[in-house]
Amino acid sequence: MRALRRVDPRVFDWALALLFAGWATISAYTTDHLVGPAWLTALVAGGSSGAAAYVRRTRPLTAITIWSAGVIVLAAWLTSPEEIGGLFFGLLLFPFMVGANVAGARALVAPPIVAVTVAAVALSSVNGYVTGDLIFPTIFGVLMWLAGRVVRSRAELTAELHEAAQVAHEQREADAVRAVAEERRRIAREMHDVVAHSVSTMVIQAGGARRILARDPQRAIEAAALIERTGREALSEMRHLLGVLHAGDEAAALAPQPTLHELGALIERSRAAGLPVELDVAGELGELPAGVDLAAYRVVQEALTNALKHGGGHAEVRVDHVGDELLLTVSDHGDGTPRPRAESGGHGLVGMRERVRVIGGDLRAGPRPGGGFEVEARLPLQGEAEAALAAAAPRDPLEANA
Repeated sequence: MRALRRVDPRVFDWALALLFAGWATISAYTTDHLVGPAWLTALVAGGSSGAAAYVRRTRPLTAITIWSAGVIVLAAWLTSPEEIGGLFFGLLLFPFMVGANVAGARALVAPPIVAVTVAAVALSSVNGYVTGDLIFPTIFGVLMWLAGRVVRSRAELTAELHEAAQVAHEQREADAVRAVAEERRRIAREMHDVVAHSVSTMVIQAGGARRILARDPQRAIEAAALIERTGREALSEMRHLLGVLHAGDEAAALAPQPTLHELGALIERSRAAGLPVELDVAGELGELPAGVDLAAYRVVQEALTNALKHGGGHAEVRVDHVGDELLLTVSDHGDGTPRPRAESGGHGLVGMRERVRVIGGDLRAGPRPGGGFEVEARLPLQGEAEAALAAAAPRDPLEANA
């Protein structure tokens, strides 16, 4: 089949035309009921059927007209067409080509041409004709024309479906791009609050340390340590913030951002909304980087919202503090029937993935065996910028002397 597709269509057209013409010519010289000169019968039969076969693909109406004209000339003045081999196959081929390749009302000329041609053949029969000689060949020709119309309609439907699928694909991609852009803008606004809080804390602590340095050096050292830690977190957040901010964004919200320490209230709200939730915290959370704390809270919030919207049955939230990573797992058990939750109806998963990616983490989401859904996020607790500062920072003299 692949080899045939690589053949030039014009080569196939020539081969089919020679086959029809040769078949008709041989029949003209071998028939027992020859009427008129054999060369003239061969010329009309072979020329009309061969020419019609050659142009059938590019000019189907011309092809069926040439074939019909040749048959009518043979029936009226020369050998009966039923004595010439190959002409009957034109009754099957050329109406089909018209039905499959001609659009609109122009295709309706094929059935009348078939009826007239069949009538001419029946009337010229050497053995006379019966009513069936008019009806059945006409039915065959019309059925082949209808088959061509079906093939054309299916091809048009396939093209329309392909175009609709392409448009839908492009729309989904555009929606995903917009969702990512909107989530980045939201993250930028939230990070603005985090960084502004960190800088304000640094300014206040620096001023306080300067004032108490002479009379209380120990408290000044503690304030300096807090400034250092806060500065590293703010620098890490600023690194992630670059490339996310967009000009013209609306003013950032002034409300304080939630943290993982507020998970209890979030879970209580989910329970009140009808979703039983179990919380399991392993390890000591302690003080988390502000960006990681906020992202973790948002991931849990979005996963519980998703479970609530899709009938999660009951859900489990697990928070693990392992080394330099924070592992979040939110799973629901559903009703035993797997349900698609990707981007159907919203962009929650797109937003969660983008939020986790911005802070250098990884998020996986998918259906659970037997029903339900699970979201798993790994969040690094020490960004690249913070790690670089920690490696480059001078050691405390007291620690060096220890």
